[in-house]
Amino acid sequence: MDKDLNRVFSMLICIYAVSHFILYFTRSEVFSIVLSIIGVCAFLLSFFFLRIQKASISLFLATIAVLLHLISGTSLIEGVLSGFRVMSGLISLLIIVPMISWVLREESYIESVIHFAQSVLNTSRRFYFGMMIITQLISFFLLFGAIPMIYQMVNDFLHNQKGEAWENYKSTAILRGFALTTMWVVSIPSFLFAVDHLGASLPLSIVQGALLSLVGIVLSTMFSYFQEQKYGIPITSGIQEELKRIGNSSNNQFKDKRYVYEFVILFISLFGTIFLLKALWNVKLLLLIPITIIFWILAYFIVKKRPYKLGSYGKRFVQEDIPKQAQQYSILLAAGFLVDSVKKSGVGSYIVDGMFYVADAVPFINFLWILPLIVVLLGFIGLGPLTVIVLVSGILEGVPLPYPPEVIVIGITSGSVISIMLSPLILPVIVLSTTNELGTIKNGFQFNVVYAITFYFVVQLYIQVVVHSFF
Repeated sequence: MDKDLNRVFSMLICIYAVSHFILYFTRSEVFSIVLSIIGVCAFLLSFFFLRIQKASISLFLATIAVLLHLISGTSLIEGVLSGFRVMSGLISLLIIVPMISWVLREESYIESVIHFAQSVLNTSRRFYFGMMIITQLISFFLLFGAIPMIYQMVNDFLHNQKGEAWENYKSTAILRGFALTTMWVVSIPSFLFAVDHLGASLPLSIVQGALLSLVGIVLSTMFSYFQEQKYGIPITSGIQEELKRIGNSSNNQFKDKRYVYEFVILFISLFGTIFLLKALWNVKLLLLIPITIIFWILAYFIVKKRPYKLGSYGKRFVQEDIPKQAQQYSILLAAGFLVDSVKKSGVGSYIVDGMFYVADAVPFINFLWILPLIVVLLGFIGLGPLTVIVLVSGILEGVPLPYPPEVIVIGITSGSVISIMLSPLILPVIVLSTTNELGTIKNGFQFNVVYAITFYFVVQLYIQVVVHSFF
């Protein structure tokens, strides 16, 4: 029974995504209603096979949305129809972006890149820095799926090095590396949603996010030095020992540099095309990126003369991968309904006014000090970074603020970075804990709390200097 419901849910979500694209190009009222009805059906169906614990967040968000409509006197039917369309672009993106992994499965691209970089990463600081950079590069393609993949490869490389010191070394580099991508990587849905809905400049948002991410990587590398001193483990010696072992191996299958060059070409072709099309075509990023990815994937398999593989990948994706994300799709549908109800009821303005009131009541701080902390707080009650950014960006969208949207984006995404590192209840930390078999509190809060606090103040220093110097 559950298997049949999963398949029906997958079909509804796929039809929902296709209807989103048809609606954009046709502007048909019929498809607008169809899109809403499919969204409602998918949302309701998810409760029949999700466990109560997984369905509780969606139910909570939808209940608040209904109450807001009832209290404010706005039409509940109109709210449902418009609210369940809000997330169509983001859900379409979430369906399509993971398809990039189909390309990476075809050859040993990631393994070859890591092997290629190993000869340069021959000290503990270089290796740590390299792990964070490689995690960010792979996250462009695999999102948080990069966490278990990179961990497993690094763990295979350092398989003779055991203990908490080594787990701290590996896990903090990978988790922090992924967390920092939410500030600038264009394929990360939360970053893209914030930029798109707040009307920020994409190039400027990427540049400032990438620079702050680089600062975060350097800061984390510095912290790793103090952790190494604390544990008293000679990590450089362990790395060089493993490099020597690999160098003596005569049967390493990842020494072919051709895959490294292909990976670079794939990276440039995908993201270069996105930026080029954005410059030529005035369209929302949530529409542009999925379309670009689809044609990029088709082009790859045609060039490789393997288009027949698309059928098997697609079948597995619909039958297995989409049902695994049912909770996330359900939460996003409910979040869209809530965001729409907040706008229609006018509650958004009261929420923002309340945040400014709190900021004014505390000396020496402003709204931008509080904004990241709200994202972190919501992360600790179990809302993932994407859901939180959808809610916060949706509430702030359309509310006049005395700050440029690019600064607001940095404020929100920096909160997302901290939330990913500290909250034991959200997916990246859970995935890492499943992989390295350490507790979520240890992998998250215990390993990262001091770094997270330091990073918060570093980002705030940048934000406050920018605001007070230029605006």
